Parts: sequence; structure tokens; C-alpha cells
Amino acid sequence: MAASGNIEAAQGAAPAAAAPTAATAATAGPPSPLAQWLADEAAVRAALERGPGPGVAAREAVLGTDGLTLMQRLLAGELPYASISRTLDFVLVEVARGRAVFQGTPGPKLLNPMGGIHGGWYATLLDSALGCAVHTMMPAGRAYTTAELSVNLVRAIPPSLPRVRAAGQVVHCGRQLATAEARLVGPDGTLYAHGTTTCLVFELPAK
Repeated sequence: MAASGNIEAAQGAAPAAAAPTAATAATAGPPSPLAQWLADEAAVRAALERGPGPGVAAREAVLGTDGLTLMQRLLAGELPYASISRTLDFVLVEVARGRAVFQGTPGPKLLNPMGGIHGGWYATLLDSALGCAVHTMMPAGRAYTTAELSVNLVRAIPPSLPRVRAAGQVVHCGRQLATAEARLVGPDGTLYAHGTTTCLVFELPAK
């Protein structure tokens, strides 16, 4: 179980900013990583709120759809999302072929008895990113199940850290086995954990 840490942010009243001009807009630069993460999450959560909510996708939708399309539809709020993501405060924010990214919010409700973010939360985000990365590689009618999950916790997540991301990437995907690796990082790139998975790949029964 990871120990807790503290991050203190200086607070104070900021002077009112002048309205941006074309010149200042051109030199403003890209948003910070955290600002972009929060914007990405807000867009996804808005789509999920318009959708069916947490639950399980209909079997017909799963059988007739390849894994990447299924994950894209979930991200767009067209299919139910996993109930556990509401329970543990994390959300899918990105999918591509062989890749999946989840974003989570550390906080007091995730603490272990020693005051750190529970190691199971690290593992849940990594497992989600790993499994969904593999899912994007599945053709219609095929599925996977996790056979092995390995997680290494390398640094304590401060409970006050605004967000973390788990990014999973497929290493190999065959007809019977798939492997993937993932990293759990903060907005500044700090590594908090990393993991790997081995998944069994199989045909879904027609009924």
C-alpha cells in the first residue's frame, strides 16, 4: 500500500486580466498538460451524461462490432460505461488501435488505512488501460480475458494530485494470446506505476 504525500498550492487573488487580442492569442501557446487533461475529461463526461449511463452493453452490440468501434462508441456515450469507473472515479478518455487511456482522480475516498492511495486503485487503472488496449484489437466475434496482470508501484500518488493517467499499449496480439504494457503518470510526466498483462483471446459463442 502506497504512502500518502502532500502537494500545497499557493492561493491568492489574481488581478483581472485584459481581454485577449489577436496578438496575445497568437503568442499564448498551448494549454498546460493538466488543463488539456481536464478539458478532455469534461468533453468525455458530457458525452457520457447524454448516453445510457453505467451498465453492460447488449450482447448483440458486442457480437456484431469490432473492438475498436465498440470502444469508440463507448467513448462517445452511445453505449453504457463500466459501473466501476463511477465507483472509483476514473474515466476512459482516449482510444486508438492498440491503445487506451484512462484518467482518474485521486482523493480521500481512495485512501488505505495508512493514509496512502490504495494500491488496488493503481492496479485498477492499469488493468483497465491494458485490457481496453487489447480490446481495440479484437475483430467482431472475438473477445479476451485477463490471464495475468503484473503491477509495479514505484512512487506514492499524493491524494491532492488533481489527476493521473494510465496509458495502455498492445505489444502483441495473436489468435490465442495478447500482451500489453501500461504506465500510470501525473500531468508533469511523473511515473507512479507501470504494469503488463497477458490476455487469452477466444471466439465468442453465438448464443
